[in-house]
Amino acid sequence: MMSKGTQIVGDYSSSSSWSSQQQIVGDCSSSSSWSSSQKDTDDDRMIALVLSEEFANLDGAVGRRLSNLAPVPHVPKINTYIPNLNDASMDHQRLLQRLNVYGLYEVKVSGDGNCQFRAISEQLYKSPEYHKHVRKEVVKQLKDYRSMYEAYVPMKYKRYYKKMAKSGEWGDHITLQAAADKFGAKICLLTSFRDTCFIEIMPQYQAPKRELWLSFWSEVHYNSLYDIRDAPKPKPRKKHWLF
Repeated sequence: MMSKGTQIVGDYSSSSSWSSQQQIVGDCSSSSSWSSSQKDTDDDRMIALVLSEEFANLDGAVGRRLSNLAPVPHVPKINTYIPNLNDASMDHQRLLQRLNVYGLYEVKVSGDGNCQFRAISEQLYKSPEYHKHVRKEVVKQLKDYRSMYEAYVPMKYKRYYKKMAKSGEWGDHITLQAAADKFGAKICLLTSFRDTCFIEIMPQYQAPKRELWLSFWSEVHYNSLYDIRDAPKPKPRKKHWLF
């Protein structure tokens, strides 16, 4: 950019003809357009940097709210118990009360069998729509590091991870551990369990690089969790072009 500017000054000082001045105007216009494009690119990079730092700063906000809670050690396990309607209703009410007490906000994700992966996606990428990528990475972790998880799986291990690769298959406490290991994250669950309010899942062989906060309507549904003051603003729905 500096060399172009220098060339323009040189051309202007060495010529006084109208055609030369026209060329200078053209050069200036081209240089200005290039400069504007470069500035837009730099602005985009700066915005991305600021957003990534902002999202990283949110990690600790929920933790500060729950700093007085002692986490329960996590034991990876498959889903074996689904509560009946009455128990599920009581659990849900208990979870809502805890969210209110601690000033926390749920970003709700679809209950389509992918909710664990959607909630993790929302925490990682600020959108639940990357759940297929999250599931793929978790299953790859299960396949590549079999010895870390096989002891917790009460079935043929290959059958287990092939089943878990299918969209709509419910994630369990083993996939949570695999996600913590894969993404280098401490995964924190605020649960609806009567005796277990708070569960931490730590990466097994590395220090966590960030925290992911999920609400867990126990054995039923996961959502993404934020300090209520940092709750993401809902995006306006785009209108279809026909309406």
